[in-house]
Amino acid sequence: MADSRDIQPEGQVHSASFLPNFCSIRVVFAVVITAELLAIVLALVSVHDFDVFYVELSVYSLYIQWISLMSVALLCVLRMQLNKLRDSLAGVIAWLLVLLVTLGVAWLSQVFLSPISVDYEVDWTSIIKNLIISGIVSALVLRYFYIQHLWRRQVVAESRSRFQALQSRIRPHFLFNSMNTIAHLTRSNPKLAETVVEDLSELFRASLSDSRKKSTLGDELELCRHYLRIEGERLGERLQVEWDIDDLPLEAPLPSLILQPLLENAVYHGVKPASDPGLIQVCGRYRRQQVNLSIRNTVPGSPTQRHREGNRMALENTRQRLEGFFAGEADLTLSKVDGDHQVRVVFPYPWNE
Repeated sequence: MADSRDIQPEGQVHSASFLPNFCSIRVVFAVVITAELLAIVLALVSVHDFDVFYVELSVYSLYIQWISLMSVALLCVLRMQLNKLRDSLAGVIAWLLVLLVTLGVAWLSQVFLSPISVDYEVDWTSIIKNLIISGIVSALVLRYFYIQHLWRRQVVAESRSRFQALQSRIRPHFLFNSMNTIAHLTRSNPKLAETVVEDLSELFRASLSDSRKKSTLGDELELCRHYLRIEGERLGERLQVEWDIDDLPLEAPLPSLILQPLLENAVYHGVKPASDPGLIQVCGRYRRQQVNLSIRNTVPGSPTQRHREGNRMALENTRQRLEGFFAGEADLTLSKVDGDHQVRVVFPYPWNE
């Protein structure tokens, strides 16, 4: 297996365009907050008496939120078409769409909110001013999206290259001990030896697979079972495992080899160095469109039995892989629970790429 102290990060490119998913609640919420902050700034600039500040703020908020939400709705509807275009063309079209919405809202606000008069003329100076403000703000927001896209693409490239460079690395002791276990079982229990060989082959197949290949929660949990069966044959009663993963969405997408290294760390640091039997608990829950998995293991009572802490590169790389795959929507945390070590992985499902 890949050395669990040097886990390979991996990313996924979710969209051909730098534009985010404007249909997602997270993006809509961010746009609403940004629009409200802009309204506060404009209200502060335009008023000289704080007694009328809230009146001005309400007008600016209503005006800007209409433009923002209508722009988001339009970009959401055209998302698939924009994602097929080059970044530069998609950015220009998105910018022009925001200006078009601004023009429509500005014109309609004058038509419906101004007194009805035969001599009434549209105040184009005010509309042009609104278009300039909208153009500058929308350009800055789109620029932010583009910079964020470049950063994420760089993380994906680095993660994939590191995954490809390290994915074929085998922890020597794990491989050596596994082969010794198989050799011993071929004499005492050939059928069980065949099962261990099948488990080991599944681990090798996953370790040597294409870094761009996606897996599922069900596949990753099955891979964990293959690994724990091998370690169980080697450690015997010293390794005890409890599973509590009912009602999990097994079809949920995940990066390959994202859970097994966490279990490998639990065995390496928690069970293997201890003289007494060690317990690993794998618990999973699915609530509010989020999968919550925890891997909890006992730790050796004597400090002399514990392995070196290491540089936590495994956990950091796993966190980067989750971040690259789920675009920052997933999380990995460490904690101590009643003296045991616990790693918790949280990721969304369903996940709209």
